[in-house]
Amino acid sequence: MYEYKFVQTHLGGIFREAKHRETIEQYAAQGWRFKQVLPVNYNQHGKPTDYEIIFERVIQ
Repeated sequence: MYEYKFVQTHLGGIFREAKHRETIEQYAAQGWRFKQVLPVNYNQHGKPTDYEIIFERVIQ
């Protein structure tokens, strides 16, 4: 059986620095495995602005 963690982040842009690599490395060090990334918010032009990174790990 697995447990899941959902972490909202952004992948950068003109005024924001991307933090996805640091987030993935941080959770991997805690035993979480990267599963998937999904867009969760969009700007007025339909471009994704925020994402949810999904992690999983085996329940001990």
